[in-house]
Amino acid sequence: MPDRHTEPERPPLPTGWRRLAVRLPLLFFRCGLGWVFGRRLLLLHHRGRVTGLDRQVILEAVGYEPSDGSWIVASGFGPGAAWYRNLRAEPRTVIRVGGRRYAVTAHFLTSDDGAEIMAHYAALHPRIARRLCAFMGLPSHGTDAGFREAGRSIPFVRLVAGTDSPPP
Repeated sequence: MPDRHTEPERPPLPTGWRRLAVRLPLLFFRCGLGWVFGRRLLLLHHRGRVTGLDRQVILEAVGYEPSDGSWIVASGFGPGAAWYRNLRAEPRTVIRVGGRRYAVTAHFLTSDDGAEIMAHYAALHPRIARRLCAFMGLPSHGTDAGFREAGRSIPFVRLVAGTDSPPP
């Protein structure tokens, strides 16, 4: 019987034409066309924890809370994703959503929070949730309990606007 506490094997980072396809929305944001994606995608700026260089990544906003001006993003490649590790080192940063920039602070959510977020996301987007779980190697069985279990192993981050200024 497999150990349930081991990290699931994540898919490899995309290369070649797949990497270009994944990075295509970045060009939209750089050309000032981020509004095309509404609140669905955001551009996260992050500082390299080793190099100190400015980095950018496009992430899907799996949740938005207008009451406190926060977005929830997930690291589908697990806690080893560069942007996730960089935010761990420096949680204050800037995002662009649509055509607007926001100074945000990253708050790393618990696995129980992740379970609730994934269940809610799956209720809104069942097909996409099933595909994402399959892509990440997380069995969900298409059930609420399965999505909650998958959500426990996905690192989720809440980006809260206006809580701190970004680093210089």
